[in-house]
Amino acid sequence: MDPPKPVGLPIAGTDAKFPVRRVYCIGRNYAAHAVEMGHDPDREPPFFFQKNPDNLDPSGEFPYPAQSSDVHHEIEMAVVLKSGGTDIPVESALDHVYGYAVSLDMTRRDLQGEQKKMGRPWEIGKAFERSAPIGPIHPARSVGHLSEGHVELKVNGETRQEGDLNQMIWKVPEMISYLSNYFELAPGDVILSGTPSGVGPVQKGDEMVAHVDGLGDLTVRVA
Repeated sequence: MDPPKPVGLPIAGTDAKFPVRRVYCIGRNYAAHAVEMGHDPDREPPFFFQKNPDNLDPSGEFPYPAQSSDVHHEIEMAVVLKSGGTDIPVESALDHVYGYAVSLDMTRRDLQGEQKKMGRPWEIGKAFERSAPIGPIHPARSVGHLSEGHVELKVNGETRQEGDLNQMIWKVPEMISYLSNYFELAPGDVILSGTPSGVGPVQKGDEMVAHVDGLGDLTVRVA
């Protein structure tokens, strides 16, 4: 059997694909969402979990996963790295960013909740197949480095999540720097930067439209 090919994400305005190495996700990075999930955002250092590269899915379709009856949407801005290293200073962290994309961190909330109660890792609730729908990557040379801008998720035309990138507790340069203290970052790493409040369930047949200013819309149908 041939080994699987590396995951490649579309780059906006081109036929090129960006190869993915790892996927890091920051938890509770918008204060209102941290409160929504029952936590105090002022006393928590940043923490991360991982998805698998092939969880990223640009197809525009999200198959409702097995073993769950409570799957939630979480809109996020994806940060895509072109270079990396260890102990990266905050001041130079953005030099390592290739671009940005609209993404979703779909979550089997019931399974995640069970793992939380037992003090176990979240992967069963987070890192399942096609759990990270994602739009095309917009190079920073075209859109700049995004530190503010409207973030919104609609389900069947109804706004569910709404916020602004400037509400992130840990900004993009800080996330990169912090991660590089614990991991050696490298080209192809993707960081999902957290979600605003308003997370909630989806059902088969729903249409999700995720928007981040400067990055356009990502439309995903729940199959």
